[in-house]
Amino acid sequence: MMENNLTEVIEIFLLGFQVSQQLKMFLFSLLLMIYCGTICGNLLIITLVSTSKNLHTPMYFFISQLSISDILVISDIVPNMLQIILNNGGSITFVGCITQFYFLGASETVECFLLTVMSYDRYVAICKPLHYNVIMKSGYCVILTTICWVFGFSIVLIDMITTAKLNYCGSNIIDHFFCDIVPLLELACSGTHIVHLEVYLLSIPIVFVPITTIAVSYTCIVLAILRIPSNTGRQKVFSTCSSHLTVVSIYFWTMFSVYVVPTKGQSATISKILSLLYTVFTPFINPIIYSLRNKDFIKAIQKVFYKNEI
Repeated sequence: MMENNLTEVIEIFLLGFQVSQQLKMFLFSLLLMIYCGTICGNLLIITLVSTSKNLHTPMYFFISQLSISDILVISDIVPNMLQIILNNGGSITFVGCITQFYFLGASETVECFLLTVMSYDRYVAICKPLHYNVIMKSGYCVILTTICWVFGFSIVLIDMITTAKLNYCGSNIIDHFFCDIVPLLELACSGTHIVHLEVYLLSIPIVFVPITTIAVSYTCIVLAILRIPSNTGRQKVFSTCSSHLTVVSIYFWTMFSVYVVPTKGQSATISKILSLLYTVFTPFINPIIYSLRNKDFIKAIQKVFYKNEI
């Protein structure tokens, strides 16, 4: 039997948010409402895209795939977090912790790829409108989304296996509300150099390639918009990609704040708040941005309610 401070970690305790009872109940109620709203909003988008003929286009197909990804992200985090808030902390098995880390990483990676594909779709629609129907066929869109899902869940598997094989001993307390790569590595007794190297290498296809592709796509889009003679025409064309650009900006800004910007000197509270933004609030905001600002979605919703009234 090993000494107590070297005992293998088989269970992890998540501290969550150490706040007063009143603030705890407010936070619990707020997160519960956000979770229910996110699930309902994204399920509504998936249902409308599947049933409404007006929404059977590549752009809305990709939005529905993004909604599936958002449901996976928030469902992986919030149910367990609600329990942690109520109990002022909570335990999770090491296997459960690694599983949570994997599904969050995989879902977020899929979202990165989907946002990239959506920027390509907007590029083709605006810069090559005459060839749009030829290029963005339904079969091609299915292939693109399949690649996003398969590649997303496969590439994170590498990091998950390497992280799981590390030796964990001593303290089993994580000052966070979910199992993330940074707090997990802090519990490891063995060297984490390989994992850190993997994280840097995997960030190239997961983060930097998508950002570069999106930047190039929107550079071409902006140049194409500037060539349009009338201001009305420019605004109309830009409105077709403004929602996507808003989601991309929010998503990658929060991801960079958590993982890329140096965290030394950053308090645990700030780190948790930033993590809340991309795991909870971004999936909640996405359906609002894509539906409330979209006339096609509003018309589809009105048709559904009109049929129900009849």
